[in-house]
Amino acid sequence: MAKVLIVEDDDSMSVALRDGFEYEKYAVSLAKDGESALRMATRVSPDLIILDVMLPKMSGLDVCKRLRSERNGVPIIMLTARGQEIDKVLGLKIGADDYVTKPFSFMELMARVEAVMRRAHGQIEPIEELHFGDVSVFFKRGEATKGGAPIDLSPREFTLLRFLAERKGDVVSREQLLTIVWGYDSSSTSRTVDVHIAKLRSKIETSPEEPKFIITVHGMGYKFMG
Repeated sequence: MAKVLIVEDDDSMSVALRDGFEYEKYAVSLAKDGESALRMATRVSPDLIILDVMLPKMSGLDVCKRLRSERNGVPIIMLTARGQEIDKVLGLKIGADDYVTKPFSFMELMARVEAVMRRAHGQIEPIEELHFGDVSVFFKRGEATKGGAPIDLSPREFTLLRFLAERKGDVVSREQLLTIVWGYDSSSTSRTVDVHIAKLRSKIETSPEEPKFIITVHGMGYKFMG
């Protein structure tokens, strides 16, 4: 049975997460502040940590940084409040595997958990070439063709397609794409992602209005099904 450590000082959120993970057959441990989170991470040796950014005694960012400095590679998903863009970027830079913005659905969280756990077990590997339908993409060369004819993808479109393809079948949120593909940029919004997805679809899909490869998952984000 996989073990999860939930670090959350809000009692109602902590209980809801505990109940959800227990339903999913996880062994659950709880911590309410950063210092106890570090102690429990050593004592329990969890397979996954759900870590709130705003915690008493020590922030979630400091907890994450400490664990990584101790070469603890446990997968960490951080919980951030809406609007904490800088915290999201810092969290990823210091070693968090993913983040979820409050409020969120438990279904969305579990989709992230499954993706992070697969990556932790080496089930996601970088891809240098991608072939789907009549499209071929060569990321190292920065070239792409459709039906044998060259198609012009921008550097951002290459990065966006690669990120989605490396997580084939996983739902990727707009916020994840903004943080990873765009980096922190206050001028970028979820609309930015939608516009770029539409442009990418127009180049790789046979019928962009009825896409087969980059699928919209309403209320959650996008997934690649090539």
